[in-house]
Amino acid sequence: MAYSRIIYETRERAAWITLNRPDDLNCMDDVLCEELCAAIAEAERDDAARAVVLTGAGRAFCAGADLKHVRGILGGGDPETIRRFMAFARDTFARVAACEKPLIAAVNGIAAAGGLELILACDLVIAAESAAIADAHANYGLLPGGGGSARLPRKIGPTRAKYLLFTGEFLPAATLRDWGLVNEVVPDAELTGAAAALAAKLAAKSPLVLRRMKTMVDDGLESTLDAALRLETTVWEGHATAADFAEGLAAFSEKRTPSYTGR
Repeated sequence: MAYSRIIYETRERAAWITLNRPDDLNCMDDVLCEELCAAIAEAERDDAARAVVLTGAGRAFCAGADLKHVRGILGGGDPETIRRFMAFARDTFARVAACEKPLIAAVNGIAAAGGLELILACDLVIAAESAAIADAHANYGLLPGGGGSARLPRKIGPTRAKYLLFTGEFLPAATLRDWGLVNEVVPDAELTGAAAALAAKLAAKSPLVLRRMKTMVDDGLESTLDAALRLETTVWEGHATAADFAEGLAAFSEKRTPSYTGR
């Protein structure tokens, strides 16, 4: 697919998806959202990619929705138009979160509103030291529409989530690392290398194991502890017949590096 607002590349064994509206701080409009979903699907089909890195071009990761675009669509206040817009937004972020391969956010610069919601849809987060992250919806009389009110408290707890949501304040990446939103903070010049190193580490694992682990964690979070434990057992029992299961044990026994096929 030819992209106008996305750059899609395969580096080593990772797909790199770069939001590419740098002059607009990578704000999200309909085209960018559609291309982002298409790029996620391409990454899932890409046998050369075992992990996915999402980042932004220029001085921002993503500053959220293109508010001029939003005003043009919703300015008339038509209820059906609003419903379609919200369904589109919800489905976009859900598609990102459902990526079958491990998804790493490499956060450069500004990440606000929908940009924060993109971070929340990713599995792992590496941020540059200069990154500034906010919810920011309240600054413009808006509400989260890409999962922020649901995913953020699950990630960092309701008290800290409400602080971000209510104040719209930008916080440094180091603070959000301490709050549990960000895994690692690195010097700006090292962001790409750190994301690549993490992607390479994931690429060495069984794709099947990582996909099933993601399902176990994500589905387990939405279940009672007892139901999550039953899910773990069910998935484990099915996994015991997988080729990657046998390969991992054989490699351990033979003292060699495993060669996983994802089956």
